Amino acid sequence: MRFKSPLIAISAVGVLALSACGGSGSDSGDTSDQDSQNANIGNTGNNQDPTAEGPVTIDGAKTGGTVTVLTLVGLTTTMDPAESYYTDTSSVLSGLITRSLTQYKYDPVKKQMVLVPDLATDLGTPNDNYTQWKFTIRDGVKWGENGEPVTAKDVAFGMTRCMDTATFPTGACPYYSNAYFKGGSDYKGMYTDPGSKFKGIKVSGQTITINMAKPFPDMPYWGTFPANGPVPSDKKVSDPKTYKKHPWSTGPYMFKTFNQAKELVLEKNPYWDASTDPARTQYPDGYDFKLQQQSEKIDQIMLADTGDGQTTLTYDDLLAPDYTQMKQQDPSRLTLGGSPCTYYWAPDNRKITDKKVREALSWAYPYKNVILALGLIPNVNAIPATNLMPPGLPGRTAYNITGRQGFDTDAAKAKALLKQADALGYEIKFLFRTDDPISVQGKDAIVRALGEAGFKATPVPSTIANYVADRDNTSKDINVRSAGWCSDWPSGATWFPTVLGSTNPDTSHSFGTNYSAFGNKAVDAQMDAIQKMPLEDQAAAWNDLDKKIFKQYFPLFTTYYTGIAQAHGSKIQGDFDDNTVGMPTWKNIWISS
Repeated sequence: MRFKSPLIAISAVGVLALSACGGSGSDSGDTSDQDSQNANIGNTGNNQDPTAEGPVTIDGAKTGGTVTVLTLVGLTTTMDPAESYYTDTSSVLSGLITRSLTQYKYDPVKKQMVLVPDLATDLGTPNDNYTQWKFTIRDGVKWGENGEPVTAKDVAFGMTRCMDTATFPTGACPYYSNAYFKGGSDYKGMYTDPGSKFKGIKVSGQTITINMAKPFPDMPYWGTFPANGPVPSDKKVSDPKTYKKHPWSTGPYMFKTFNQAKELVLEKNPYWDASTDPARTQYPDGYDFKLQQQSEKIDQIMLADTGDGQTTLTYDDLLAPDYTQMKQQDPSRLTLGGSPCTYYWAPDNRKITDKKVREALSWAYPYKNVILALGLIPNVNAIPATNLMPPGLPGRTAYNITGRQGFDTDAAKAKALLKQADALGYEIKFLFRTDDPISVQGKDAIVRALGEAGFKATPVPSTIANYVADRDNTSKDINVRSAGWCSDWPSGATWFPTVLGSTNPDTSHSFGTNYSAFGNKAVDAQMDAIQKMPLEDQAAAWNDLDKKIFKQYFPLFTTYYTGIAQAHGSKIQGDFDDNTVGMPTWKNIWISS
């Protein structure tokens, strides 16, 4: 899954990942054993409770109050469940607004995320070889907007709707539903091909049956995504042009007002029934997400902890000096922990075709200076990276193709590689945000370092509001894109097909999530072959493929792995690390008096 911030590598905030099997989220203020945690940031566990039931109550929790949420770059991407594939939009939707087949629940005793049922009555029933799954949809769930019952047909409609890859090109469905559901690879979608019927999903009463084109044992984890939830079939309501501005609610909160990239206000869903929900609660009266707030301002509100600041939280990371101050002043208001994510710079392989130039760029990049310029915290939310997959994923063993250590930069090595490629003065064009002072600082550090290494650096201006569209534009006059990825669940199957599987951007006019525009038929075939291997053989095979791709092709280079260093006001309770996405545990939050 994409990071919550699409402004990767030159932003002081941002982390991405989506569902994973659970794991050892750190409690607020727990700074112990950082090295051990960093060695396992990708290990989100495999905890499950298929019998979990609602209602959920939290000892001592009180009702009332409005939670204010501050973020610089959050919620700048679509809120349509069909295409919500950034950690912040997915987390906010799944935690507060929409429901899906399955979900995660935070266990405060074990400090772990646990996979539990949501709209389904359990975690699904597969056949012997995982080529069919059945989910029974529970009774009693109602739409917040009109109080009408939510049916299995509504869920099936939502699941099918997201499979229109031309309409929802940046969502997760192309990598899972279209790839695994029987007939999904040929299905064009209800908007692209009106009148077409998808036969891979069947509904009988309240039971949904999904037939697979190949074994899909991870279906319960895929079921946690907002795309696997209900959408009203009324065409006037579910129109993709408008639904992203107000997705209908089945969770404890619903949209009151939404001004994209400025503010989202949530109010209680009067029809949400706690007895039908095994994980969520509804203690606050509402949420007020204030967007495009400068990082320095957010940090000062968090540090001051006065007035409304006491009922405020941020899912942006604190800047390094402010983190140090908060750690000394009131560490109980820090939320620290892991997130199974990797930031990287992605040279456009259509344009930067020489492997040596891409390798030179990896030596020229000013890792340490960018981290310091952006206020990131070394070894807390910026951890030296080698493999594409972060530490702790099953089967992963560390490798180091270039031999670069830690956050080292070596302009001489970069220049030598450019000379070998007869490419001294090679122009690198990358985006930065003119209205984000921290992005400007990062840009300046990159320009200096690339110039010293023999490149010509050309920063291309964008804005916070326009950055995503500019980066995703396949014909934009840039040749490097900063990006990041997190485990959808702990498997290489959620890394390589999504990050490096061919998307043919020249003809599809979409990168999907492959921002390096890397495409190789032999690699695609090997990915497909691994997915058909016995489960016990897949983890090691993904790790071998990881190393092979980077040794042979070097399509991109990693800049750092992530953790979180978030903060909340003194009256915010239940704000822990959901380390499957590096976001707050929305379902546990309440306000103390």
